[in-house]
Amino acid sequence: MSLTIAQRLDRLKVRTAELAHWRDRQSVLIDGWTFEGEPIAHHQDWPHRKGTVHFATSVSAPRDWPIDDIRLQLDLGGESLIALHYSGGQTETFGLDPYHKEFPIKGREFSITTESVARFPFGEPNRAPRLNKARLIWLDEAVHKLHLLLRQIGEAADALETHEVVPHMIDAAEQALRSLDWPSDTSSYISRTSDAVMQQKIWELPELQVNPAGLSEAQSALATTAFEALIVRLKELQTRFPPNGELLLTGHAHIDLAWLWPYGETRRKMRRTFNTALSLMERSDDFRFNQSTAHYYAQMEEDDPELLERIKKKVAEGKWETVGGMWVEPDTNMPTGESLARQVLYGQRYFEKQFGLRHTVCWLPDCFGFSGALPQILRLGGIDSFFTIKVNWSETNHIPSDLFWWKGLDGSKVLTHTFDNPMQGYNGFVQPDCFVPTWKNFRGKTQHDTSLLAVGYGDGGGGVTPEMVEREVQLRDFPAIPTARWGTVKGYYEMAHRVAADKDLPVWDGEIYLELHRATLTSQSGVKRKHRQAERALITAETLASLAHLLGADRPQSLEADWRVVLKNEFHDILPGSSIREVYIDAEQELDGVIHNARVEQAKALKSLAANLPSGGVSDALIAVNPSLAPRPLAAKLSDGTVLSCADQVAPLSVAVFDRKTLGPAGMLKSTAHSLENEYLSVVIGKDGAVSSLVHKASGREAIDGKANQLWVYPADKPRNWDAWDVDADYAEKAVRLDKPESITLVEQGPHRAAIRVAYRYRNSTVTQLYVLTANARRLDVEMTIDWHDRRTLLRTLNPVAVRSRTANFECAYGVVERQTHTNTSWEQAMFEAAAHRFVDLSEPGFGVALLNNAKYGHSARGNVIGMSLVRSPIYPDPLADEGEQSFTYALMPHEGAWHEGGVLQEAIDLNQPLVTIEASGLSAGTLSPLGVEGIPVALSGLKPTEEGKGLILRIYEPAGRRGRLSLTLPSGWQASGALNILEEPIERVGPADIMPFEIRTWRLQPR
Repeated sequence: MSLTIAQRLDRLKVRTAELAHWRDRQSVLIDGWTFEGEPIAHHQDWPHRKGTVHFATSVSAPRDWPIDDIRLQLDLGGESLIALHYSGGQTETFGLDPYHKEFPIKGREFSITTESVARFPFGEPNRAPRLNKARLIWLDEAVHKLHLLLRQIGEAADALETHEVVPHMIDAAEQALRSLDWPSDTSSYISRTSDAVMQQKIWELPELQVNPAGLSEAQSALATTAFEALIVRLKELQTRFPPNGELLLTGHAHIDLAWLWPYGETRRKMRRTFNTALSLMERSDDFRFNQSTAHYYAQMEEDDPELLERIKKKVAEGKWETVGGMWVEPDTNMPTGESLARQVLYGQRYFEKQFGLRHTVCWLPDCFGFSGALPQILRLGGIDSFFTIKVNWSETNHIPSDLFWWKGLDGSKVLTHTFDNPMQGYNGFVQPDCFVPTWKNFRGKTQHDTSLLAVGYGDGGGGVTPEMVEREVQLRDFPAIPTARWGTVKGYYEMAHRVAADKDLPVWDGEIYLELHRATLTSQSGVKRKHRQAERALITAETLASLAHLLGADRPQSLEADWRVVLKNEFHDILPGSSIREVYIDAEQELDGVIHNARVEQAKALKSLAANLPSGGVSDALIAVNPSLAPRPLAAKLSDGTVLSCADQVAPLSVAVFDRKTLGPAGMLKSTAHSLENEYLSVVIGKDGAVSSLVHKASGREAIDGKANQLWVYPADKPRNWDAWDVDADYAEKAVRLDKPESITLVEQGPHRAAIRVAYRYRNSTVTQLYVLTANARRLDVEMTIDWHDRRTLLRTLNPVAVRSRTANFECAYGVVERQTHTNTSWEQAMFEAAAHRFVDLSEPGFGVALLNNAKYGHSARGNVIGMSLVRSPIYPDPLADEGEQSFTYALMPHEGAWHEGGVLQEAIDLNQPLVTIEASGLSAGTLSPLGVEGIPVALSGLKPTEEGKGLILRIYEPAGRRGRLSLTLPSGWQASGALNILEEPIERVGPADIMPFEIRTWRLQPR
């Protein structure tokens, strides 16, 4: 009876599986184990599973076993770093995990020590860990190789489906199996096959031999002959059916800096994974491995400097590729532009210092969307190429290309590649059924004949296995499937750039929005708030100290150490809120430390500024420093709690000294139990607690359409997948409006500030809002305090405004992104929640309304309604996400003209970084502006000490998409360099104007 190809393939797989039971000729148990110094036996539970534990034993391999064929097999009950200690002081280390359980040895006598945790790679606890396996085997190399080859033939046949070569491959495999002479002794056979899946289902197995016999020499020799004959047959088929396509393999172990485990475990994962990769390099000249993240190597300097030195040698040999050019693999939606610039600055500098090289490829396989500012930042950091695969995760629409130019906000372009591997994405496998679909999915094959493929277990680390390295060698002889070879990421992009120079590649213009994981803009808002504060505190500390230096104070010190902490916590599973609770305890403590340090530095800088100001007769002076490039009215909260809201102005990047006796409120400020009014705004708070009227007095226009600052709770925020990551599009189908406040109270009624407090309760949670209007305010602040105790609910503010526009402007790093307010297409429908930094603005010609914030990122703009997500409370992977109290502020701001004409950015800056003040005496009233930036309005990115040499670095950007004239004014004796890149090196800038739309410009300021 003839069988179908599918039936023959099933039979081949069954018979191939049998070979695995004869993979070892003999085995011996390894006894004498200790757990924390106390004896532990095989299959015994760990005495405890707290923290890191240590196993140890000594091993003596049988004298008659060939040393090259001996393998150590271990399963200790968790992940481990194992060290094999040989006589003469030689030690070899490996990572032990579910994918790495078998290791070669270098001598017959050795001892084993471990650092072990009762955890699996994705952080899951092994709640009943035990010493499952510890033995030496004499590997039958012939059976091992034949078994692997037959498995790969089966996988290739599956992947190639109806390809003409499939029957030929199956026929060759069947011939190989028929040529074997296999044992059949009942006792040995049953004992050998007892752990097969079907045998394990038997009610009761007969008594089994402890160490059943393996193949005889003659039988093993037949396996060798079968293997060699099968390779010859595959080569013949390869001539007839040549390989289709080419993949460049890069060994990889994506290690999330923190995710389902705390950072302390990541430090152990790094050592395990890195040792595994090095051990593979020692046994294969072809294998190549890449690892991003400067922070990891810096951590190795502390944890295992000897390991770092071994890595550096492999980097010099070209086998280990450092990649990425950034401090970590950060989220790119939420960090400010200066943070992203520091990712590149400190990353590239570290790689150059440690390894003598800079990177040209940005490696971000797993981030949740990409800011349109990134291409320019990368190009200014010496990086011309970009890699991710996350774009393939979008639920609805997909970027139509996988080899393309990505054009950023300013027009800068980076060459971008993404591969679509359906078998674990960037954690790919070396096997035919991974190669074939990856090549099939490569849409750029008409432009380029090679796609990249990253292989190795990842997310929780681990990396490439010895089997993957063996597989690559065997697959060189296979017909029809893509050719695959080890290479470097840099080498791939060098080839791709040569192709791009000759061919017209597609272009993707603007941000890369991920149609998934939208809730990462809101989850764990505590760490987001502290991150924003830490960013601004560091930028302000550097700016104040630099202004003092321009006035004659000492050159400021570098704050790189604190910046590194901020950059670390921008990692794409920390800042987005998708990690376990332990991660956020650590992150918030670390960011609190940065905020404290930065404020100490601010205080020092203020004292230096005061010491360099002209003395005079003002005995009760207020020094106000404006650390931005926008003029601002004087507003301050003094040490005694006094609030000032004055008509006086503080110029950009200036130090102003005021006589407190002359400071009065800016015009009238009126308030009642339901209304607030100053020179610019008239506000009415309705009985439901929402804003029922917001009149922009200069234009006479009502800014809202109905009710603004409506608070809505969505109690069915239960995504179908990825609880902390996702918010499903139907979240609003069930909604409860908070429109019955427990109280509305006028709580402040001063000449400088007035406030109305509105208190709500929702089930177990309370929401308190303080509507605040100051005498000189052009915005209505909403100071929010939430005490949240309800799970899987989402709280948002919705603001219908009296504006009609088909687009809204969302602030992003180094500019704005314009998004549609309608839902004509599936692309617009999918963008129901999107990132904004400090504001979203909806404007029509002549008038607009902005929603500002100092701590939030998840926004929407649908029709005339601007929405912002305030808090959500998933239960996985942190069951207590955002439980408890948090405070933040947002604001409504009507304005004339477009957002950039109506002062929106100025107010957003002020909300996030108020004027910095200090009280003093014996000074002269007046203003000093040590640094001026004149011409077209621009925004400050940073003012900081140089990384090398004397002087300061000034970095500014154009935020609105305009171009024009720009000039710097410096103190006497100072000069500005020509254009610099982010790495603070001279570049040749070409542009028809001094500054172009969304351009980032950098100068060195130094004494002549």
